[in-house]
Amino acid sequence: MSVGIWTFAFDEQPVGEVVEAAREIEELGFDSIWFGEYRGREAFTQAGLLLAATRRLTVATGIARFSERSPHAAAAAGRTLAEAHPDRFVLGLGGHLPGDRPLRRITEYLDGMDAADLSVPAAPPRRVLAALGPRMLELAATRTDGAHPYFVPPEHTAIAREALGPKGYLAVEQTVVLDPDPGAAREFVAGYVGLAAHHRANLRRLGFTDEDLTDVSDRLVSAIVTVGEQAAHDRIRAHLDAGADHVCVQVLGDGLREKWRVLAGLV
Repeated sequence: MSVGIWTFAFDEQPVGEVVEAAREIEELGFDSIWFGEYRGREAFTQAGLLLAATRRLTVATGIARFSERSPHAAAAAGRTLAEAHPDRFVLGLGGHLPGDRPLRRITEYLDGMDAADLSVPAAPPRRVLAALGPRMLELAATRTDGAHPYFVPPEHTAIAREALGPKGYLAVEQTVVLDPDPGAAREFVAGYVGLAAHHRANLRRLGFTDEDLTDVSDRLVSAIVTVGEQAAHDRIRAHLDAGADHVCVQVLGDGLREKWRVLAGLV
Protein backbone atom coordinates (compact mmCIF):
# COMPACT_ATOMS: atom_id res chain seq x y z
CA MET A 1 0.00 0.00 0.00
CA SER A 2 1.21 3.53 -0.81
CA VAL A 3 -0.14 5.45 2.18
CA GLY A 4 0.60 8.84 3.70
CA ILE A 5 -0.70 11.12 6.43
CA TRP A 6 -3.01 14.07 5.76
CA THR A 7 -3.37 16.56 8.62
CA PHE A 8 -4.51 20.00 9.70
CA ALA A 9 -2.85 19.55 13.10
CA PHE A 10 0.56 21.01 12.29
CA ASP A 11 -0.78 24.57 12.28
CA GLU A 12 -1.79 24.19 15.92
CA GLN A 13 1.61 22.98 17.15
CA PRO A 14 4.96 24.72 17.79
CA VAL A 15 7.47 24.15 15.01
CA GLY A 16 9.63 21.89 17.22
CA GLU A 17 6.74 19.51 17.79
CA VAL A 18 5.87 19.56 14.09
CA VAL A 19 9.42 18.55 13.23
CA GLU A 20 9.33 15.70 15.76
CA ALA A 21 5.99 14.49 14.41
CA ALA A 22 7.25 14.57 10.82
CA ARG A 23 10.28 12.51 11.73
CA GLU A 24 8.11 9.97 13.51
CA ILE A 25 5.77 9.72 10.51
CA GLU A 26 8.82 8.91 8.40
CA GLU A 27 10.10 6.34 10.90
CA LEU A 28 6.69 4.66 10.95
CA GLY A 29 7.06 3.92 7.25
CA PHE A 30 4.51 6.26 5.71
CA ASP A 31 5.28 7.56 2.23
CA SER A 32 4.13 11.16 2.55
CA ILE A 33 2.80 14.05 4.58
CA TRP A 34 -0.03 16.20 3.19
CA PHE A 35 -1.31 19.35 4.86
CA GLY A 36 -3.76 22.12 4.08
CA GLU A 37 -3.39 25.89 3.93
CA TYR A 38 -6.12 27.85 5.65
CA ARG A 39 -5.54 29.91 8.80
CA GLY A 40 -2.11 28.55 9.69
CA ARG A 41 1.38 28.62 8.25
CA GLU A 42 2.15 29.62 4.69
CA ALA A 43 2.16 26.44 2.61
CA PHE A 44 5.57 26.59 0.92
CA THR A 45 7.33 27.69 4.10
CA GLN A 46 5.83 24.78 6.03
CA ALA A 47 6.68 22.37 3.22
CA GLY A 48 10.29 23.52 3.41
CA LEU A 49 10.38 22.91 7.16
CA LEU A 50 9.01 19.38 6.75
CA LEU A 51 11.34 18.54 3.89
CA ALA A 52 14.37 19.75 5.84
CA ALA A 53 13.30 17.72 8.88
CA THR A 54 13.03 14.42 7.00
CA ARG A 55 15.12 12.40 4.57
CA ARG A 56 12.87 10.42 2.25
CA LEU A 57 9.25 11.50 2.85
CA THR A 58 7.28 13.13 0.08
CA VAL A 59 5.84 16.41 1.35
CA ALA A 60 2.71 17.67 -0.39
CA THR A 61 0.50 20.72 -0.13
CA GLY A 62 -3.08 19.61 0.07
CA ILE A 63 -3.68 22.32 -1.00
CA ALA A 64 -1.72 25.54 -1.57
CA ARG A 65 -4.47 28.03 -2.28
CA PHE A 66 -4.58 29.96 -5.56
CA SER A 67 -5.75 33.08 -3.73
CA GLU A 68 -2.71 33.32 -1.47
CA ARG A 69 -0.02 34.05 -4.07
CA SER A 70 0.54 34.97 -7.69
CA PRO A 71 1.18 32.30 -10.32
CA HIS A 72 4.80 33.49 -10.58
CA ALA A 73 5.31 33.18 -6.82
CA ALA A 74 3.80 29.68 -6.78
CA ALA A 75 6.02 28.57 -9.66
CA ALA A 76 9.16 30.04 -8.09
CA ALA A 77 8.48 28.52 -4.65
CA GLY A 78 7.74 25.12 -6.14
CA ARG A 79 10.91 25.14 -8.23
CA THR A 80 12.98 26.17 -5.20
CA LEU A 81 11.71 23.25 -3.11
CA ALA A 82 12.12 20.86 -6.02
CA GLU A 83 15.73 21.91 -6.43
CA ALA A 84 16.54 21.60 -2.72
CA HIS A 85 14.71 18.28 -2.28
CA PRO A 86 14.57 16.44 -5.63
CA ASP A 87 11.53 14.22 -6.21
CA ARG A 88 10.17 14.82 -2.71
CA PHE A 89 7.79 17.77 -3.12
CA VAL A 90 4.30 17.60 -4.60
CA LEU A 91 2.55 20.89 -5.31
CA GLY A 92 -1.16 20.44 -4.74
CA LEU A 93 -3.15 23.47 -5.86
CA GLY A 94 -6.75 24.41 -5.23
CA GLY A 95 -9.24 26.78 -3.72
CA HIS A 96 -11.23 29.60 -5.22
CA LEU A 97 -10.31 32.59 -7.35
CA PRO A 98 -12.43 35.76 -7.43
CA GLY A 99 -14.70 36.42 -10.37
CA ASP A 100 -16.93 34.45 -12.70
CA ARG A 101 -16.00 31.37 -14.72
CA PRO A 102 -13.77 29.69 -12.11
CA LEU A 103 -12.45 27.05 -14.51
CA ARG A 104 -11.19 29.74 -16.85
CA ARG A 105 -9.58 31.57 -13.94
CA ILE A 106 -7.76 28.44 -12.82
CA THR A 107 -6.61 27.77 -16.38
CA GLU A 108 -5.21 31.31 -16.54
CA TYR A 109 -3.44 30.73 -13.23
CA LEU A 110 -1.77 27.59 -14.60
CA ASP A 111 -0.86 29.54 -17.75
CA GLY A 112 0.84 32.12 -15.54
CA MET A 113 2.81 29.47 -13.70
CA ASP A 114 3.97 27.89 -16.95
CA ALA A 115 4.97 31.27 -18.37
CA ALA A 116 6.98 32.35 -15.31
CA ASP A 117 10.47 33.46 -16.38
CA LEU A 118 12.61 31.75 -13.76
CA SER A 119 16.35 31.18 -13.51
CA VAL A 120 15.96 28.32 -11.00
CA PRO A 121 17.76 25.38 -12.63
CA ALA A 122 15.47 22.64 -11.29
CA ALA A 123 12.51 21.24 -13.16
CA PRO A 124 9.06 21.99 -11.73
CA PRO A 125 7.74 19.66 -9.02
CA ARG A 126 4.88 17.26 -9.59
CA ARG A 127 1.74 19.43 -9.77
CA VAL A 128 -1.78 18.20 -8.97
CA LEU A 129 -5.18 19.85 -8.73
CA ALA A 130 -7.85 19.50 -6.08
CA ALA A 131 -10.29 18.16 -8.67
CA LEU A 132 -13.75 16.70 -8.09
CA GLY A 133 -16.07 17.34 -11.02
CA PRO A 134 -15.58 16.26 -14.63
CA ARG A 135 -14.31 19.61 -15.91
CA MET A 136 -11.73 19.99 -13.16
CA LEU A 137 -10.63 16.38 -13.62
CA GLU A 138 -10.23 17.05 -17.34
CA LEU A 139 -8.14 20.14 -16.54
CA ALA A 140 -6.02 18.09 -14.14
CA ALA A 141 -5.49 15.48 -16.84
CA THR A 142 -4.48 17.97 -19.52
CA ARG A 143 -2.58 20.65 -17.60
CA THR A 144 -1.07 18.98 -14.53
CA ASP A 145 0.37 15.68 -13.39
CA GLY A 146 -2.83 14.53 -11.73
CA ALA A 147 -5.44 15.12 -9.06
CA HIS A 148 -5.85 15.24 -5.30
CA PRO A 149 -9.54 14.54 -4.55
CA TYR A 150 -10.68 15.26 -0.99
CA PHE A 151 -13.85 14.10 0.82
CA VAL A 152 -14.65 11.33 -1.66
CA PRO A 153 -15.59 7.62 -1.57
CA PRO A 154 -13.87 4.93 -3.68
CA GLU A 155 -16.61 5.30 -6.30
CA HIS A 156 -15.23 8.74 -7.08
CA THR A 157 -11.71 7.36 -7.22
CA ALA A 158 -12.75 5.07 -10.07
CA ILE A 159 -14.27 8.05 -11.92
CA ALA A 160 -11.13 10.11 -11.36
CA ARG A 161 -8.88 7.32 -12.62
CA GLU A 162 -10.89 7.06 -15.82
CA ALA A 163 -10.71 10.83 -16.32
CA LEU A 164 -6.96 11.02 -15.68
CA GLY A 165 -6.06 7.99 -17.77
CA PRO A 166 -3.53 5.36 -16.77
CA LYS A 167 -0.59 7.75 -16.32
CA GLY A 168 -2.16 10.54 -14.29
CA TYR A 169 -1.12 10.65 -10.64
CA LEU A 170 -4.09 10.13 -8.33
CA ALA A 171 -3.60 10.87 -4.62
CA VAL A 172 -6.87 10.49 -2.69
CA GLU A 173 -7.61 11.75 0.81
CA GLN A 174 -9.50 9.40 3.14
CA THR A 175 -10.77 10.38 6.59
CA VAL A 176 -10.86 7.76 9.32
CA VAL A 177 -11.93 7.49 12.95
CA LEU A 178 -9.97 4.74 14.64
CA ASP A 179 -11.88 4.94 17.93
CA PRO A 180 -15.42 3.48 18.02
CA ASP A 181 -16.91 6.99 17.91
CA PRO A 182 -19.31 7.49 14.98
CA GLY A 183 -20.22 10.92 16.35
CA ALA A 184 -16.87 12.34 15.24
CA ALA A 185 -17.45 11.04 11.73
CA ARG A 186 -20.90 12.62 11.53
CA GLU A 187 -19.66 15.97 12.82
CA PHE A 188 -16.86 16.01 10.25
CA VAL A 189 -19.19 15.23 7.34
CA ALA A 190 -21.84 17.71 8.50
CA GLY A 191 -19.25 20.48 8.62
CA TYR A 192 -18.19 20.07 5.01
CA VAL A 193 -21.69 19.48 3.68
CA GLY A 194 -22.95 22.60 5.43
CA LEU A 195 -20.18 24.92 4.26
CA ALA A 196 -18.88 23.66 0.91
CA ALA A 197 -21.13 23.93 -2.13
CA HIS A 198 -18.60 22.15 -4.36
CA HIS A 199 -18.64 19.13 -2.07
CA ARG A 200 -22.45 19.07 -2.09
CA ALA A 201 -22.41 19.21 -5.88
CA ASN A 202 -19.93 16.37 -6.08
CA LEU A 203 -21.96 14.21 -3.71
CA ARG A 204 -25.08 14.77 -5.82
CA ARG A 205 -23.14 13.64 -8.90
CA LEU A 206 -22.33 10.46 -6.99
CA GLY A 207 -26.00 9.76 -6.34
CA PHE A 208 -26.59 11.26 -2.90
CA THR A 209 -29.92 13.03 -2.50
CA ASP A 210 -30.87 16.34 -0.92
CA GLU A 211 -32.29 14.30 1.96
CA ASP A 212 -28.89 12.63 2.45
CA LEU A 213 -27.25 16.04 2.57
CA THR A 214 -29.83 17.74 4.77
CA ASP A 215 -30.08 14.95 7.33
CA VAL A 216 -26.42 13.87 6.98
CA SER A 217 -27.59 10.32 6.49
CA ASP A 218 -25.79 7.24 7.77
CA ARG A 219 -25.21 6.25 4.14
CA LEU A 220 -23.42 9.53 3.47
CA VAL A 221 -21.33 9.42 6.64
CA SER A 222 -20.16 5.86 6.04
CA ALA A 223 -19.27 6.67 2.42
CA ILE A 224 -16.93 9.50 3.44
CA VAL A 225 -15.50 8.48 6.84
CA THR A 226 -14.66 5.01 8.12
CA VAL A 227 -14.97 4.09 11.80
CA GLY A 228 -12.72 1.41 13.29
CA GLU A 229 -9.34 -0.07 12.45
CA GLN A 230 -10.42 -2.82 10.07
CA ALA A 231 -12.74 -0.44 8.23
CA ALA A 232 -9.83 1.98 7.75
CA HIS A 233 -7.66 -0.76 6.29
CA ASP A 234 -10.42 -1.94 3.98
CA ARG A 235 -11.27 1.57 2.73
CA ILE A 236 -7.65 2.35 1.92
CA ARG A 237 -7.48 -0.87 -0.06
CA ALA A 238 -10.75 0.00 -1.82
CA HIS A 239 -9.31 3.33 -3.04
CA LEU A 240 -6.17 1.60 -4.32
CA ASP A 241 -8.22 -1.08 -6.02
CA ALA A 242 -10.33 1.66 -7.64
CA GLY A 243 -7.25 3.21 -9.22
CA ALA A 244 -5.58 5.47 -6.66
CA ASP A 245 -1.79 5.63 -6.79
CA HIS A 246 -1.64 6.88 -3.24
CA VAL A 247 -4.01 7.32 -0.28
CA CYS A 248 -3.33 10.05 2.28
CA VAL A 249 -5.20 9.34 5.49
CA GLN A 250 -6.67 12.01 7.74
CA VAL A 251 -7.18 10.62 11.25
CA LEU A 252 -9.72 12.45 13.42
CA GLY A 253 -9.52 12.88 17.17
CA ASP A 254 -7.00 13.73 19.86
CA GLY A 255 -3.71 11.96 20.45
CA LEU A 256 -2.88 11.89 16.77
CA ARG A 257 0.66 10.58 17.10
CA GLU A 258 -0.57 7.49 18.92
CA LYS A 259 -3.30 7.04 16.30
CA TRP A 260 -0.73 7.33 13.51
CA ARG A 261 1.21 4.49 15.17
CA VAL A 262 -1.92 2.37 15.12
CA LEU A 263 -2.54 3.24 11.49
CA ALA A 264 1.03 2.28 10.59
CA GLY A 265 0.40 -1.14 12.05
CA LEU A 266 -2.68 -1.52 9.85
CA VAL A 267 -1.03 -0.61 6.57
